[in-house]
Amino acid sequence: MRVIKKHAKTIGKIFFVLILILIIIYTFKDSAGDILTQLKETSFLVIAGICIASVMYELVEGWISYSLAKVYNPDFKYWQGVECAFYAAFYRVATLGSGAGVAAIYYFNERGVPYSKGTGLYTIEYMLHKVSIALFAGIFFILNWGYMQKYYSQYDMTLLIGFGVTFVIAAVLLLFACSKKFHEVLLWIVRKLNRSGKLTEQVKKLEEQCAILEDAAATLLKRGGLIAGCILKNLLKFTFWYGIPFLILAETGKLTLSQGLAVTSLAMMLAAVIPAPAGIGSSEFVLTMLLAKIVGTGAAGSVALLYRFATFVLPFVIGAVVVVLWRRVHRSTEKAA
Repeated sequence: MRVIKKHAKTIGKIFFVLILILIIIYTFKDSAGDILTQLKETSFLVIAGICIASVMYELVEGWISYSLAKVYNPDFKYWQGVECAFYAAFYRVATLGSGAGVAAIYYFNERGVPYSKGTGLYTIEYMLHKVSIALFAGIFFILNWGYMQKYYSQYDMTLLIGFGVTFVIAAVLLLFACSKKFHEVLLWIVRKLNRSGKLTEQVKKLEEQCAILEDAAATLLKRGGLIAGCILKNLLKFTFWYGIPFLILAETGKLTLSQGLAVTSLAMMLAAVIPAPAGIGSSEFVLTMLLAKIVGTGAAGSVALLYRFATFVLPFVIGAVVVVLWRRVHRSTEKAA
């Protein structure tokens, strides 16, 4: 019986690894070859730079999670915040975007932040993330106004709509995350639509979600210093990812770091309003389109491929290692119990 159990565990490990490999193949099947080719053609220093930038983004993301989580659990450690960031990064790609939040909330629960608190925490963190994207893009667009007008003046209406949609989304998320009056209006509308009673279950879930968010808002958003700090950390976090195109194109001299941040943040902001899972595909498309005006389609496509490697593939691979180690720790804990 012990032999069977031993073999069953081994088979389980192999099966889990195979699933990871299949996920990688499926997720990156269309661009894996192009990414590998581009990596071979890129200098070691540039690859090292974009890898460092990719990891730094996740380290700051972990810092944000740590700052918020320790409000609920003072024993929550910084390294746990970083582990949570990579844990969520894996499931963001593995589930095409839908599982990142669930994974983070599960992780928080395992580290002493109950599901109800973790749900509110992650919602607030996500809201701050979205608000910060709009803020970052707006700041660097204004700082580089002349440069942006030189290359993108014919897209003024498109850019205006993009900024408008982004700020509306950010405003709605802000209201949904922290406004009790907004919740009351939303619930009133939903209850009016539920005259037949078919949506009763959904109404109950919405009521629970609103209660969780109101609790989180009361706990987190009243801490002005904490929220301001998280927004500043988000701006720092974005600098690492949005600075990657500059690292790749630095030798060309066609854009400064500030200009690179302006163009990339604009591309990511616009991509966020395109309905694509986890932004996969839309990010590269918009980034290529905007950069092509400056460096040409070929170079822009190369940048987009390397950007995808740094922001999707690398965090996913590191996250896969974190997930495997997490499973081992859990099995060891269960055996000790």
